[in-house]
Parts: sequence; C-alpha cells; structure tokens
Amino acid sequence: MKGSERLRSAFRDDRVALIPYLTGGYPTLEGAREVGEAYVEAGADVVEIGVPFSDPLADGPTIQATATRALENGADLDYCLELAGGFADRVPVVFLLYFNVIFARGVEKFLRDAASAGVSGLVIPDLPVDEAGEFARLSSDAGVAFCPLVAPTSTDERLERVGELATGFVYCVSVAGVTGVRDALPPGAVELLRRVRSKAEAPVALGFGIGSPEAAAEAAAEADGVIIGSKLMQLVGERGAEGAGAWLRRVREALSGVVRSEGRYQELA
Repeated sequence: MKGSERLRSAFRDDRVALIPYLTGGYPTLEGAREVGEAYVEAGADVVEIGVPFSDPLADGPTIQATATRALENGADLDYCLELAGGFADRVPVVFLLYFNVIFARGVEKFLRDAASAGVSGLVIPDLPVDEAGEFARLSSDAGVAFCPLVAPTSTDERLERVGELATGFVYCVSVAGVTGVRDALPPGAVELLRRVRSKAEAPVALGFGIGSPEAAAEAAAEADGVIIGSKLMQLVGERGAEGAGAWLRRVREALSGVVRSEGRYQELA
C-alpha cells in the first residue's frame, strides 16, 4: 500500500483522527523516539514529525525552541527519516518541514528517501499552493501524500486549488498566525472547516493551537482530524514523554465521545 493510501485510511467514519506532533530530535535524539512511542501507545492515528529547521516561519516560540534544541542535538533529515521508520509500520507518519530542506536534498531524491523510510505524507508551510502543482505531482508519483495548508484568510479560489492538489489531508490553520497553545478554538475555525469541506474531497484536519481535550472535541464537531503540537512539546519539556502521553490519552478519550452522523460529527449524549 502506498503511503498516501495508508494516510487516507487513518481517517475513518467512526473515529476522529488524532495527529500529535513531535520535533525530531527533541528533547534528545533518543528522547524523540520515546515521545513517538508514547503517542502510539496513547492512541495516535498519525504521527507528525517536524524536521528541525533554523528558520521555522510558521512556528511560535514553543516549537521554535524545540527546533533549536534539536539542531543542537544533531538532528537532521537523515535522522528524521530513521526516526520515521521506527513508527511507520504501526501508524502513518507525516513530515512537517520547510522546502529548503527538500531543495537541499533534491526533490526527487528526497521523495525517494521519504517513501523508502515509510513517510506517508508531507506538510510544507512555505510552499504556496500556487507554486505546488509540480511538486504535488512528483509526490503523488512517489506514493507520498501532499497535505496543503489553508488559513482563515484563504480565498474560495485558493481553497478550490487546495482541493485539487490534496492527496492526503487538508491542514486547516485555525488562526492567521503562528503555532501556539490555546484552550479554546479561535473564532472562525469552525467556519473555515466548513468552507474547506465544501471545496475538498480530502479529509480535513485542524491544527495550530489546540491546547485542551475540550478544544479537541470541539474541533472534532467539524473536522476529520485534530493536530496537536505546541501543547505536547510544552508537556514534553515539563513532564517528559510519559507526561505528554498521559495527556494525549485524555484527548483520545475526549474524541471517543464524538461520532460521525450523516457525514458530520456530533457529541454522544
């Protein structure tokens, strides 16, 4: 099965996909493996690995700090590919990375290496959808899903283009800003999810700021998946992999109380 097919299979009618993020190489090279294992044990449907980069424009201070530490620890693309391979036989793995990392390796070689490591999908914050057509085609040919991002400011025309290119899921950014912890969904997040649903056949996942089990359940009322990053990286720094995994289990439990009904999610009474 191609990675893109594995990723799509993680989104099911009877289960909201839980997609936790970790920075490759944080808190240590081995510690990142422990974090990923904790995620899998807590019920993650997909694991998102951030490939550390020196200038992560889309990330807020929490994840920027983890990327800086990871780079100091010696994390690089080869390490992240090896890290992905340790989980890919159990859950689909998605890379979040910046295009410079891909460019430095060479697009076609990068895609071959990613597919060989078991990477199922790619989220690339600094690759505008207007310029992503050729890359999305090459990625699809390699069996690695392209997962474009949209924001509350995205026009309907851009959403239509995203719908054409998305072979994995559409990453909905809850705010017009950087990543960070928020206890409640920002205003406009639900409207964005509904707009994307009307334009794209691919599953729709919401990220950037989900910081509580309650916010995750609220997102699941409209989304096919929830992506959690900053809160988990904060917990890893404070309580280690075990503490992050324990909190993620609470999120999984909150999501288990949400089911799809006629193509939408509703909370169980």
